[in-house]
Amino acid sequence: MFVNLTDVFTIEGKQVTMQVEPELEQVTIGGAVFPVKEKAPVSLSCTNIGKGKARIAGEAELTFGMNCDRCLKPVDEKLAFRFDREVFAPDMTESIPDDADGQDMMDGFLLNVEDLLSSEIVMNWPMKVLCKPGCKGICRQCGKDLNTGTCDCDTFVPDPRMAVIKDIFNGNKEV
Repeated sequence: MFVNLTDVFTIEGKQVTMQVEPELEQVTIGGAVFPVKEKAPVSLSCTNIGKGKARIAGEAELTFGMNCDRCLKPVDEKLAFRFDREVFAPDMTESIPDDADGQDMMDGFLLNVEDLLSSEIVMNWPMKVLCKPGCKGICRQCGKDLNTGTCDCDTFVPDPRMAVIKDIFNGNKEV
C-alpha cells in the first residue's frame, strides 16, 4: 500500500495521522517464509520537519506463525514494534545524508508502507522463539520431544580432549 506524502513534504509544519491496514501476508527472513496470522492496523504519523523532509513515526502489531527453536512445535509469535524514520522528497536528492535509511521505501512522493513494515520486521525479529520458557527441546539421538517425557538414550557426552587417549586404548585392544 502506498501513502501520498506530497502535502507533508510541501507544507511547513503539516502533520498527517492515519491508520493503514497492512497487506502483508508473509515475510521471508533467512530464507524461511513466515505467514502473518493476525495483523492490526498500522498507525502512522507523518510530520514535515523541514523543506522536503518528513518524519514517519508509528507502531504496528503482527502475529507470525513460526516453530519453536528447541522442539519445533508450531508457535504464534506476536511482534509489536514502534518506528521513527526520516524520509526526503525526491527533489531533495542532493541534501540526503549518507546514513539516511528511509529512502528505499519511497517511490517519488509515495511511501510504500509494506516496505517500511518489512524493514522494521527484520530489525525487530526475535533471536529465539520458544513455545514456553522452560522448553526442553528434542533428544539429539532419537528425536523424542523431551517436554512430554524422557527417553532412554545415553546422554553421556565424552570430553573431546580425552578422545585421543580413548583411541589409543581402543587401538591396543585384542579381540
